[in-house]
Order: sequence, then structure tokens, then C-alpha cells
Amino acid sequence: MHLSMWSYPWDLDDLGMDRVVSELRDGAGLNTISLATSYHAGRFLQARSPKRKAYFPEDGTIYFKPDPSAWEGVRVVPQVASIVEEHDVLRELVQRRDAGGMSVSCWTVCLHNTRIGMAYPDIVTRNAFGDPNYYNLCPSHPDARAYVRAVVGDVTRNYRPDVIELESPCFMGFAHEYHHEKDGVGMTAEDDFLLSLCFCDACIDRAAKAGVDGRKAQATVKRWIVEACEREVPAPRFPDFPAAGLDVFRPFPELHDYLTWRFEPVTSLIAELRESADPATKVYLIDLKDGWLGGCDIAAIGKVCDGAILCSYFMEAAATGALMREGRAALGPDKFLGAGFRVFYPEMSGPEELAKRSRAAIEGGASGINYYNYGLIPQKRLAWVRSAVEDLRG
Repeated sequence: MHLSMWSYPWDLDDLGMDRVVSELRDGAGLNTISLATSYHAGRFLQARSPKRKAYFPEDGTIYFKPDPSAWEGVRVVPQVASIVEEHDVLRELVQRRDAGGMSVSCWTVCLHNTRIGMAYPDIVTRNAFGDPNYYNLCPSHPDARAYVRAVVGDVTRNYRPDVIELESPCFMGFAHEYHHEKDGVGMTAEDDFLLSLCFCDACIDRAAKAGVDGRKAQATVKRWIVEACEREVPAPRFPDFPAAGLDVFRPFPELHDYLTWRFEPVTSLIAELRESADPATKVYLIDLKDGWLGGCDIAAIGKVCDGAILCSYFMEAAATGALMREGRAALGPDKFLGAGFRVFYPEMSGPEELAKRSRAAIEGGASGINYYNYGLIPQKRLAWVRSAVEDLRG
């Protein structure tokens, strides 16, 4: 069973590799470490670090040493995080694995990259008004696709991880993706979705080649956004959104057709990433419930890669089990299906709850579990993970 913990390179550097491996393998009972190898900006409370208690990662950087040959002819090139110059954590983990250590997974953020978006605004998603979402490179744009293909090909072929986990190879939401966001309207879930829809030239052109008129869909979305901003108080147009899925848009065929097409650039990009990756490295998508909001069709994606990890954040055991059953039905019996849990309090109330949710995931059809996040939680909470793992192993 695949049992892993998402971890940051700076935490491994601060705490020391021997201690980290001992705590994860011998203490928590895990067999894999999922290391961030491409990541975005943020501010993190460093619960574990003896050196600092707040950390601001360099925005949109990679945490491995690139091979120049992998980037020939690629317009958008990566920026290497300064920490890598001092310590190539990924290389050391792979060397330890080859000597009998833990398996290694590359946790790779794909299209969520504000640094690149600011430098190359022509390749980001754009809402119905043409406003850029600098934090989201567009999965339809050839240069954005080439960048992610190069990242995946480079790190898997030159480091040979067991797995690469793809985060955000898709369209992202509008709310909570940038910093210091202001919303005086009080957006509903559907408002957020409508503002996240991309109508950049690359999307419009790609949709047109599939026989879909994106401009008609754009006009509808633009009108609805204006109406939402003019309401005195928020009022949902579709009270059963997002639970009803795409069906709520069937009365609006121009928009429904565009939303149905929207799965294509994401699925085809993931297929290209599977092709770019080293054949020996498994390729998994990291996704959430209602992944269709970002253009992810799990059933289609499962046909072009090796599986998916569905994050069960804020979901109790019954809902977790239901999500895994849905994921297993979509992926089929032979693909990897993982569950993702945050060991955050009060989202996770204690070891019993973590064990209960973990068990529900496996009983629902999951093949493994990823826990989040090594450096962000107190050391004593690793015992919660150990308790859950022991419960799974009987």
C-alpha cells in the first residue's frame, strides 16, 4: 500500500535527512515521501523547523537541477530555487531510495505559477472580460503546455522518481488563488466558477477547432457576471450548484457545449505529460471533489495516466468513502486511487478521526493515502498518522 506524506525541501533541509526519514518511515510507518519539486508562493508556519517559524518560498520555482537539453526550444524556462544550489534534496532522496530507503514521489505544481504568469501574461487564463489570472497558466496555450512537459520530462528522466504527482494541470478557480483578495459583493459558488472560466485566444481557437463557439459562451458568462455584480445581495442563479454538475447549464447550450469541451485541453495535457515522463515513473493527478470545475474528467484522465489522488479535505468518513467509491468507479479497478488528508487541527480532531477517515478511504476503494504536511504539523501529530497506518495494516 502506498503511504506517503507531502513534504517541503526546506523542511528536510532544516531538520536533516536522517531525522526526517526516521520520523516518516520508523515513526509514522510510511513507505514514501512526496517531495515538492515545483511550487508556488505562500507563507508557512514552520511548526517543526529549529531555524525559523515562518517561511516564504520563492514564487514559481523548481526544486531540482534542470538538464539544459530538456529545455531546448522551450520559450518559458524555469527558475531554480536558491536552496537547491546548496542542497539537492531530491537527488539525495533518490540515492537513499536506491540504497534501500523510502520510495520517492515528485509533488509537482504545474500551471499554478504567478511568477511565470507575470513574466508571460500572454499565456495565462483570462475571464470573460479578458482580465488575466496571473496565477494560472492556461492549459490550452502551447507555451504553457510545453513548459509543463519539460518540467515533467526533465525531473522524471534525470532523477527517476517512483511517482510524479501532478497538481493544477488544469483551470483554477477565481477565489483564494492570489493574495490579499477583496470581494465586497459576496460571490456565490457559481459566481466564482463563472469568473474562473477562461476565454483567452488559445482557448477560443482550440474550442473552434473542435466545432465549439466560445464567443457565444463568453457573452452569456459576461452578462451573468455583470448581473451578479449589480445585485444588492448575493443570490444564486442555480441553487443546486455545484452538486448538479454540468447539467445545470443544459438550458444554455452555447455554454454547456463550451464547458463540455473544456475537459479536452486538460485531458490531452495530462496525456502529453504521461508521454513526456520516464516510462518507469508513475503519473498521478492530484484533484479535489468536483474536479470538473477545473476541467478534470477523472474517467477520461484515468485512461491517459496511471491514476489519481483525490484530496478529502474537510470531509468526514462517510463522505470520504463515497468520494473514493466514485473515484474507483471512474478510474476502473486497475488504476491507482489515493486519498489525501490534511493532519490539520481542528479539521482533523484527533488520531481516532484520522484513522476512521483513512479506513473509510481504503474500504471505499483507495489504493493508498497521502498525508499533509510534514513540516507544517507538530511532531506529536505524526503519532496520529502512525495510529491510522497501524489500523489499516490490522
